[in-house]
Amino acid sequence: MRQLFILIISLSLLSSCKVFKSNLMLKTPDNFVYDKLSDSVSNSDYRVCANDLIQFKIVSNNGFKLIDLTSSTSNNIIGSIDLTVESNGEIKMPSIGRVNVSGLTIRELESFLEEKYSKLYQDPYVTAKVTNKRVIIFPGNGGQAKVNSLSNNNTSIMEAIATAGGILEDGKAYKIKLIRNNPDRNKKPFVYLMDLSTINGLTLANSKVQANDIIYVEPRFRILNVINKEITPIVTLITTSLIFFQLFRK
Repeated sequence: MRQLFILIISLSLLSSCKVFKSNLMLKTPDNFVYDKLSDSVSNSDYRVCANDLIQFKIVSNNGFKLIDLTSSTSNNIIGSIDLTVESNGEIKMPSIGRVNVSGLTIRELESFLEEKYSKLYQDPYVTAKVTNKRVIIFPGNGGQAKVNSLSNNNTSIMEAIATAGGILEDGKAYKIKLIRNNPDRNKKPFVYLMDLSTINGLTLANSKVQANDIIYVEPRFRILNVINKEITPIVTLITTSLIFFQLFRK
């Protein structure tokens, strides 16, 4: 019995090992230095990136006439055009050809194209909208992870979490990781740590979501569940084996 007791204690101590936390993702070491989510970063508007699907509408004379993008002539019969940003950040626009739009906000993109089309049309007016914005959200349980589409140009972290149903019961509201791609592909992504367990975290929660952001709510480790699912069957097997062993000895 003494040996059995020692074995149970040893198995309990192993609960801190990755063997019993194999479902945890995006782990950081204890001495990991998180990036600082400054005001300039958190308040930055959504920026266009590769694989974004953008819907364009272009109007001449500040809205008086529509431009037919297919024939490069002015008339009044055009709706919109959808283009996908290529991996190099370029799109191929009618009449003006390829232009690089990666990293531009929606307002900057519209102004940029208005300047380009001003060489062809009088006072062009451009509207643009990214129609496939998405964010990956882990709300505190791996089985509830979602890739959510975002309809607004500038969606906050709080709004994005809300679209996933909020933070689950097993999620740690005080330990939320925001993982964001680095413009320099040769460098590691930015990792920000947010504490939304108090009202003080609201400033961080109002930060704007960027393309392909990952919002990871670290799940809480329930040791009793681990004991019930992982350790109890092992102890039961060992206990049963000891009983049979004692019976055979007799």
